[in-house]
Parts: sequence; structure tokens; C-alpha cells
Amino acid sequence: MALNLMLMGLPGAGKGTQAEKIIDEYHIPHISTGDIFRAAMQNGTEIGLEAKKYIDKGELVPDEVTNGIVKDRLSEDDVNDGYMLDGFPRNMAQAEALDKFGAELGKPLNCVINIKVDPDSLMERLTARYICKNCGATYNKLFNPTKVEGTCDRCGGHEFFQRDDDKPETVKNRLDVNIKMNTPLLDFYREKGILHEVNGNQAIDDVFADIKKVLDSIK
Repeated sequence: MALNLMLMGLPGAGKGTQAEKIIDEYHIPHISTGDIFRAAMQNGTEIGLEAKKYIDKGELVPDEVTNGIVKDRLSEDDVNDGYMLDGFPRNMAQAEALDKFGAELGKPLNCVINIKVDPDSLMERLTARYICKNCGATYNKLFNPTKVEGTCDRCGGHEFFQRDDDKPETVKNRLDVNIKMNTPLLDFYREKGILHEVNGNQAIDDVFADIKKVLDSIK
């Protein structure tokens, strides 16, 4: 059976790391909407030019254009034995469209993996980065702190700062937006019986071992 997969998880859940491991293990095409948009625009396809109009203005690409671009990509032969979607669907309109054209193409989604990490742990992970004001060296309170507390390993400086993106209020807002966006999708795929939740609060290799169990049961 083809492995037609979508990977979900909140920012900081380790989705990117696990996506790489899945591709290395199962050799299925990684379909990222960002990459497809870039390729379609470079190739000057009709739908690529349509998307370019919005991207050039800094606007969100409408669902029907995004749906069209993913449908075109899933029509290609290299995904006959499976694929992994990344960044699509992002909302219910896209999920329902994928349902329809996935079935039409004979390549319906048959597995959704959600890497589940509680928001408090994600807050801790995502706000742990700090940077030396003097030389720009980057540290992480949890995984890569300075050897001597308050002193930069590289230049010996004592002043550090956090990027706005890493500040707690920004991170909390980003998580809230993603939770709101993901919840209906998770419910939708749970009802379809294809949602598998994996505990992301463990070591990277243990998370992958759990994902592999799910994927091997489908193939």
C-alpha cells in the first residue's frame, strides 16, 4: 500500500527533524507547498503565475490556487508509491479539497501523524534561545547553554538578548494561532480514522521509533 502521509505538529514539536528521518527511511517525495510554489513560478506554469501575483504583493495565496498547485503535484508519477505533505492542508477548505482530488487521483491521504507536545514544553523550548550582543553567538538554555553562566564562550561578553520571535508573548501568540488552526484538522482526520498521535516529549530517536511503528503498520 502506498504511504500517503501528512505530518502535523505545533512549532517546536520537531516536525522538520522527523520529516527528514521519514524521507531517509521510506524514500517518499517530500511535498512542501513553499517548494512547489517556487518550482511552479520558475517553470512559469499557469497556476504558478497565478500564485506569483499574490506572493509578489505579499498577500496570502487563495485556497483554490494552493489546492490547484498541490493537485498538479500529486498528478505526477513520482508520487504513485507515496508522498509526505508538509504545510498543506492548513485549513478545512484545503482538507476537504484534498479529500476530493486525492480520491480522484487514486492517491488519497491514508495516514496523518501528529507529533504531540504540550504547549508548556513548547513554550520552554521556543523561548530558550538567547544571543550574545557582542559577537552574535547563539545559545539555548536547555540544549546548549554557555559553559560559564552569563559569559559568552566565544568572546567572553556578558550581555545577551532574545530575538523578538523568541520572546514569550510572541511565542505564545504563535502557538495559540497554530492550535486554533490545527484543532479542526485533527478532529477531521480523527473522525476519518487515519490520525495517529505520537508523543513528542521524548528523545528524537524514540519519537521516530514510534512514527516508524505507525508507518510500518500501513505499508
